[in-house]
Amino acid sequence: MQPEKPSALPVHSAGLARQLGLFGTTMAVMGGIIGAGIFINPYLVAQRVHTSTLILAVWIAGGLIALLGGFIYAELAARLPVVGGQYAYLREALHPSVAFMYGWVLLLVIQTGGMAAVAVTFARYFIEVTGWSMNDSVVAASALGLLTAINCLGVRAGSRVQAMMTLTAIGAIAVLVVCSFAFGGTSPISLRPMFDEPASMNLLLAFGAAMTPVLFAYGGWQTSSFLGGEVRDAHRTLPRGLILGVLGVIVVYTAVNVAYVRALGPAGLAATSTPASSVMGTLLGPRGAQFIAGGIAFSAFGFLAQSMLTAPRVYFAMAEDRVFVQSVAWVHPKTHVPVVAIALQGLWAMAIALTGTYAQVVNYVVAMDCIFFALTAACLFVLRRRDQSGADYRVPGHPWTTLLFIIAQLLVVVSTFAHDPTRSLIGLAIALAGLPAYLFWRARNSTGAQR
Repeated sequence: MQPEKPSALPVHSAGLARQLGLFGTTMAVMGGIIGAGIFINPYLVAQRVHTSTLILAVWIAGGLIALLGGFIYAELAARLPVVGGQYAYLREALHPSVAFMYGWVLLLVIQTGGMAAVAVTFARYFIEVTGWSMNDSVVAASALGLLTAINCLGVRAGSRVQAMMTLTAIGAIAVLVVCSFAFGGTSPISLRPMFDEPASMNLLLAFGAAMTPVLFAYGGWQTSSFLGGEVRDAHRTLPRGLILGVLGVIVVYTAVNVAYVRALGPAGLAATSTPASSVMGTLLGPRGAQFIAGGIAFSAFGFLAQSMLTAPRVYFAMAEDRVFVQSVAWVHPKTHVPVVAIALQGLWAMAIALTGTYAQVVNYVVAMDCIFFALTAACLFVLRRRDQSGADYRVPGHPWTTLLFIIAQLLVVVSTFAHDPTRSLIGLAIALAGLPAYLFWRARNSTGAQR
């Protein structure tokens, strides 16, 4: 299949308004990364590497890989500051069908399945804090419905809610870290021994296995690129927001893991699947546990707000390219947001939450997400070769840093297919099913346009 001529989309997509500044963009980056997982999942890392040094090293290494991704997407955003972000990069550099398959998987499973899973996590902690007797799925669907409505009111309304929730989650993390030092006694982090076994291939494999949940925890920074058509001075603001947001999350994640290791020790951290609750419960009793449950609920809600804000711009861009249902490209004349795209995502995520299929859906797409990360990074080579004039921002250390990021993503793909081939193949089948869908809509809309 020969690549089609890249579409010359204007920087301003019809009807969308550029209303986001640096603060809103940075909050969108951080909100796309920080979710409920940092309060819960670090025990998986401690189960795979068993010393304080290695645990913290894994989190810092994962942050550096995320930062490489931020550098790459920053240059891509500077070169193509348009609505749809990652979708647009794939379309312009590789082929519109590759971009469509990404948007297809994003809508069917990656974004909506992840949102449904996080919504249920929010619901469980919300019920724990309030004491209300309600069904998890109903609360989750209600939260998704509320955020759908808020984001239909305009990009500023959605951004403000998302920023407020993200700042609240960061505040809860700050309280946890401060309490671990103020009330956690004098037990220091032990940096000796550095390794619990001699340096070997087994140790390297264990470090690699620990990187998998860490890279997942750092995932989400790329979704801010979807807002490229609604960011003021996007070719400058979006790269800065990406880098500042990822750096901020590295600081937050490292600090909270220092608190976990200091309070619980490596063995204690590995033994609890709720480290945040364990730390706060030990330090402050039931009130501490209740406080952190509220922090987890706010963090999950902030992630949902960011997802509802960003991803619909991809489906909007697909429809604007005439390879998807045309009504999805409709923009409300007063709020200047793609309300049909927002409603489509919200309703589908609500359906997944209510049917309880979110866990299976998320498992299908781990490998697919990383494949598209690697393909998007490869777009930088194509765009640089096509345009030698440069951009306002350039990736430091390219091509080696870009290749390192691609290799890291492909290692996760190989690991996922090796450990869970059935679900990985289902994810691949869902992605490939997007190709006939792309050909159908392209032919249908091309025919309609000629009438």
